[in-house]
Amino acid sequence: MKILLVYPKFPDTYWSFSHALGLWNKRSAFPPLGLLTVAAYLPPTWQRRLVDLNVKELSKADIAWADVVFLSAMIVQQASLQEIITRCKALGKRVVVGGPFASTGSERLPDADHVFKGEAETTLPDFIRDLESGVPKRIYEAAEKPALTSTPVPQFDLVDLSQYLAMPVQFSRGCPFRCEFCDIIEIYGRVPRTKTNDQMLAELDVLYELGWRGLVFIVDDNFIGNKRNVKSFLPHLADWSERHGRPFSFLTEASLNLADDDELLGLMKNAGLRRVFIGIETPVERSLKEAQKGQNTRRDMLAAVHKIQGYGMEVMAGFIVGFDNDPDDIFQLQIDFIRASAIPQSMVGVLSALPDTQLWRRLEREGRLLADASGDNTDGSLNFVPRMDPAQLVEGYKHILKTIYSPREFYQRALDCLERTPQETPEPFGDGVIKNLIDLGRTLLTLGVRDRERSHFWRFVGRILRHHPHRLANALILASLGYHFRRITENVVQTPLEMQTPAETPMQTEKTRPFVPRIWDARHAA
Repeated sequence: MKILLVYPKFPDTYWSFSHALGLWNKRSAFPPLGLLTVAAYLPPTWQRRLVDLNVKELSKADIAWADVVFLSAMIVQQASLQEIITRCKALGKRVVVGGPFASTGSERLPDADHVFKGEAETTLPDFIRDLESGVPKRIYEAAEKPALTSTPVPQFDLVDLSQYLAMPVQFSRGCPFRCEFCDIIEIYGRVPRTKTNDQMLAELDVLYELGWRGLVFIVDDNFIGNKRNVKSFLPHLADWSERHGRPFSFLTEASLNLADDDELLGLMKNAGLRRVFIGIETPVERSLKEAQKGQNTRRDMLAAVHKIQGYGMEVMAGFIVGFDNDPDDIFQLQIDFIRASAIPQSMVGVLSALPDTQLWRRLEREGRLLADASGDNTDGSLNFVPRMDPAQLVEGYKHILKTIYSPREFYQRALDCLERTPQETPEPFGDGVIKNLIDLGRTLLTLGVRDRERSHFWRFVGRILRHHPHRLANALILASLGYHFRRITENVVQTPLEMQTPAETPMQTEKTRPFVPRIWDARHAA
């Protein structure tokens, strides 16, 4: 049996990091962890290939080679997904689709031969057995949330590691909180499930043996959701890193209550956690309470961010405008908080109602739903009727973006961030000295010569060389990301208001998930 695993293309958004990746000669942020995990479940006698359309084109020869094509996609990838299905069916291939788009949108995949709904750990073995017996079903749906203790090591050798910025691994699924707008608790529940320490170290062993060096993204929606297990894991991670010469630095996602736990912060620092994405959402307490994000109301959020930064971890954060309780000056309040918090990578989006979330159900009761979520909460589109005037909301949102990603604002936050995140050991970047020098030259040429905002770049570099010369590599990475955010912002602010009505676009009953790898799917996040 020949299996072709195909990952659809992402559109160009804040979360794609495309303009920054080009400076580092990378094609994508990270490979599709879900498909790599699915590949590891397949019988050893089956042949498998993987094509990530974010890295290379899908050729007719690729499709012709396969007996079965496995696809995974999120809602933001649906256009690319449908195109791939059409191409594969035209060549007479059996098509299997999983991932978040398929999990609740199977009715929108009429041409797929087989659809997986939910997590695939328990259903994929059934499908393999049925396929070999010649009696596969069309729909495979997980009856329960599976334990992760039997999940195999993803088959990382199916991809060209050099094409990616980071390698993904997953420790847990689920989150103990109950944010109204979030679908994680609806999909994965509020009892986080984790892998064992040995499973995680085995995955790192494979990446190390394949020659990977540099950033590893622990893709959990809330890495600290199960504090007991994560505190058990981190000392093992630190020991592994020390024995292997600290080849990786780590990025993850966590909730703001991380700042309350000095022990946990110390363990994360010792284990090499250099970046953490946190959902700040809004500095307005009434809006936080509306969103049922109580974990952010129980502490001084600005002080919490600064404390985490003090442990050497750059804070990346998500912010939202469009809550019912947002005041008219919410846009300036967001800008002020982002400035004071020194968060360079501040992902600001318009509130989006994701299907089957608490927010979706409330807005449905209130008759305020308009259409599906686009899958990209940073494109300025609205899929519900906000309390604030829609034009005011979208224009205010664009004002935030134009402000925080202007060169002056971004470089100042980047400088403040570097000052607040002391690092005792240099961060591993991988790729070798020659490759890094080439990337440096490309970055200097683009940002320091060709870019019309080059004067701000050189002023930033000069300040780094005077005050933080040992952080120059980190500074250039942030500068590259700022360049990407500015390029995307230029497109967003030129886009007119998009507000669909029920008559224009009927609502679908479909969940979406953030951009993070899981079983059968590929986040950012953003």
